[in-house]
Amino acid sequence: MEDKIIQVRKRSGEKVPFNTDKLKLSLERSGAGDADILKIVEAVQNRLFDGISTHKVYQLAYSLLRKRSNSAAGKYRLKKAIFDLGPTGYPFERFIGELLKYQGYEVKVGQMVKGHCVDHEVDVVAEKENKKFMIECKFHQDPGRKSDVKVSLYIHSRFMDIERQWKKQADEKTHFHQGWIVTNTRFTEDAVRYGKCAGLQLISWDYPEQGSLKQRIDISRLHPVTALSSLSKNEKQQILDMDIVLCRNLNEGHLLKARIRQNRFKTIMQEVKELLGDKG
Repeated sequence: MEDKIIQVRKRSGEKVPFNTDKLKLSLERSGAGDADILKIVEAVQNRLFDGISTHKVYQLAYSLLRKRSNSAAGKYRLKKAIFDLGPTGYPFERFIGELLKYQGYEVKVGQMVKGHCVDHEVDVVAEKENKKFMIECKFHQDPGRKSDVKVSLYIHSRFMDIERQWKKQADEKTHFHQGWIVTNTRFTEDAVRYGKCAGLQLISWDYPEQGSLKQRIDISRLHPVTALSSLSKNEKQQILDMDIVLCRNLNEGHLLKARIRQNRFKTIMQEVKELLGDKG
């Protein structure tokens, strides 16, 4: 008799067959070892039931992984860590700025730029190879919320207003060569279609295939402090309030300021080293 196929429920309510290979791949990407992956997959399979939510499966796998490796658990929950940069969008803007700095851009966050009709507050201004980019960051706390075509239309209209002002003044310093939209969730198909047509650069968690937000984080290893499983939610927020968004910028002085007990410093800083790829 064949084993019954377990159906898991996505956030949309749609039910799909549980995919063991997908779970294994996500654990591999976190840096978990082969032995740990096999044990975690087996443990998750033993607790599955028809109609279980994908979120519950994720929580179960994360809790099992955390018992084996804090750093691997941090990488596994990377997407959740980006959502934890809220509730305001400012830490997300800072984080995107840091990613672009890693790629060689000169970056300024929260800049006022004069347009033809009105002035605009631009989330991130990035410059590289004599080209300047106007970047709008759309942060959502609801994973199911997508940036739709209205967002693409709005950002394009702002870009056009700034461009019109530039053409009037013919001042190279105010010339933006392209508008970007970066979101921590996804875009609707219409938003992508309009963005391509209008010449906007769209970046979401998994779009485009080359240059997605996830891929940029993986390559740069610029993990947010919210990825640290050795910190509580409140402790992470206190550190974000200090304008520290990257693990690599975190030091014991910040931990002390956040009133974290010193006997935990070693564990926290070791997790930081492992996330950065330093096993020493």
